[in-house]
Amino acid sequence: MEAANSDTVKGKWTEIKGELQSKWGKLTSDDLERTKGNVTAIAGLIRQHYGEFKEDLSETLHGMFNKNADNAADKVEDVKLKMQDKKV
Repeated sequence: MEAANSDTVKGKWTEIKGELQSKWGKLTSDDLERTKGNVTAIAGLIRQHYGEFKEDLSETLHGMFNKNADNAADKVEDVKLKMQDKKV
């Protein structure tokens, strides 16, 4: 059961990364991996590349995470923990 849960979390992070890269093409996979799923860090990268405002980004990013998870807060935390465990 543990492996299935971690696969689900990893799959959600992969979906979210894909959406982020689709919307903001200047973001690399390496950029996103370094954020470890942290919304604030992702917003910082987008601001660096595109100069978008924090308020707009926060709403957009939270929408992406919410859409891709039944319980976004738990899933985002699971992704962070999983990424830290793998030390990606």
